[in-house]
Amino acid sequence: MKLYLYTILILILVMINHGSCDSTIHVGHRVSLAIPLEYNDGFIGRAFLMDYGDDTKQIEPSFRVALSTEANKGKYSCSLEVFLGDVKVWNSGHYSKFYTSDVCFLELTEDGDLQLKGPKNRIGWRTGTSGQGVERLQILRTGNLVLLDVLNQIKWQSFNFPTDVMLWGQRLDVSTWLTSFPRNTSSFYTFEILYNKVALFLNSGRLKYSYWEFKPSKNRNITFVELGSKGLELFDDKHKKMAQIIASWKVQPVRFLALGNRTGNLGIYFYSPTTRKFEASFQALNTTCDLPLACKPYGICTFSNSCSCIRLLTKKNHEVSDCNQRVPSRFCGGGTTQVEMLELNDVVTVLKDAPKRINVTKTTCANLCLNDCKCVAALHSYGDYGDPSSEQCSLFQLVAGIKQVEKGLGLSYMVKVPKGTSYHHNNPSVKKWVLIVVGVVDGLIIILVLGGLVYYLVHKRRNNLQGTNNDT
Repeated sequence: MKLYLYTILILILVMINHGSCDSTIHVGHRVSLAIPLEYNDGFIGRAFLMDYGDDTKQIEPSFRVALSTEANKGKYSCSLEVFLGDVKVWNSGHYSKFYTSDVCFLELTEDGDLQLKGPKNRIGWRTGTSGQGVERLQILRTGNLVLLDVLNQIKWQSFNFPTDVMLWGQRLDVSTWLTSFPRNTSSFYTFEILYNKVALFLNSGRLKYSYWEFKPSKNRNITFVELGSKGLELFDDKHKKMAQIIASWKVQPVRFLALGNRTGNLGIYFYSPTTRKFEASFQALNTTCDLPLACKPYGICTFSNSCSCIRLLTKKNHEVSDCNQRVPSRFCGGGTTQVEMLELNDVVTVLKDAPKRINVTKTTCANLCLNDCKCVAALHSYGDYGDPSSEQCSLFQLVAGIKQVEKGLGLSYMVKVPKGTSYHHNNPSVKKWVLIVVGVVDGLIIILVLGGLVYYLVHKRRNNLQGTNNDT
């Protein structure tokens, strides 16, 4: 309750000192946001400075601009943010957070530079537009936050610095991307615009693997993409005409495209007047097990969309890895010299773009990984229709995105482990079937026993009656 009261107090002070919100801030304007003296985990303080439209007079939410402070890892960060309703669609601190204490200032200087400052005028973020004739900061109807000169020419715009959201009307050129950062992991996701496709990638350190892609038909190339009312439009490099569209299946116009920071899934969203929420009209991945981090490392996503942990056992029956404890990622120079490849039955990884060899056997594929210090897993396949002449081997430096598949697909996924290791994995769906079978068997046994007892008692009574009749 204390945190909420503090946030409301900040908003009231800002409105008293600076008046009601509009869509423009002029040079010389400065606003401050107080920061708590003590750290409160989960605290968010937000002062809305500008908006486009009036939510009370329209059906759909409007864009708003806010100066925000947020508790993060024992410190407070300060940023400039753009919201569409309650959805954050842009953030100045998306890639590099500005940490400060006591107070945070937003200032559009007299020479046209938009800056975030801390105590003693320490600059934590800026647009770098000094001396370019900037006259005002404005939020447009598209949600694009812009700095304009007296001739209404754009000198800086948030659309040129995409984060994890792409708005209607926004354009991304080749070699640009959206990025999202899941919590409690060093890995992150990117949605990238490439010359021949658009694709989703899982990034871990210097490692990079794709897990979804879309290529234009007829091998057409891409110059840029733009989010239109019907979906994501891809334009070619010849006449800049639309080459393809990743379409929304809803009649309502598209409002934004987002890369989820929890799942890494890509979605296109519209506003539903019925639920008064933004809902997905397209998702790149519709199955949980197709997500790259659906389970923890060394975990298998099963047909029931639950995670089954691989448990590796040494000769001494000591568990060395499960979904929480990883096998060493490198097997050279770390004291683990005796290793082998352990084949996991009926599983595959959703990760792609790993180094690949063709026309190699499964044994050769395993040896290639064993002889590579950085390799931790390998996928061997027989190519299309099980053709042995098209055998392929992919080598991975990351054990992730593993999912259960049907038998007989000609795929073999192998993990590098210390020599002498065996494995089993806990499959919740298997456990469920075991319980059902055991229950049925126990029921049958009880029925047979009771039936036999009843038959014995009835038979004995008949014999007694017959004996009595004979005596009589």
